[in-house]
Amino acid sequence: MITAFQMRAARALLGIDQNTLAELAGVSLPTIQRMEASTGNVRGVVETLIKVVEAFDRAGVELIGEQARSDGGGRGVRLKEPGQPRRVGA
Repeated sequence: MITAFQMRAARALLGIDQNTLAELAGVSLPTIQRMEASTGNVRGVVETLIKVVEAFDRAGVELIGEQARSDGGGRGVRLKEPGQPRRVGA
């Protein structure tokens, strides 16, 4: 499973826009836009989801599922739980 949050975060890590992701994955720009506009898990054609995940992987981004381990090397970030950002001291 991949979430819209993960897609946007992965693009940000790579410094690419939606159009570039579409090209890397071999899918249309409207498809990427629709996927990123999702709430929760991205829904779509399984083959399309696989193309996007593989494009991120080729570019060096590992998408980690809920409660999953990451056995890959390198630095990373993980969202503990989605929510609104909180101010320090609030």
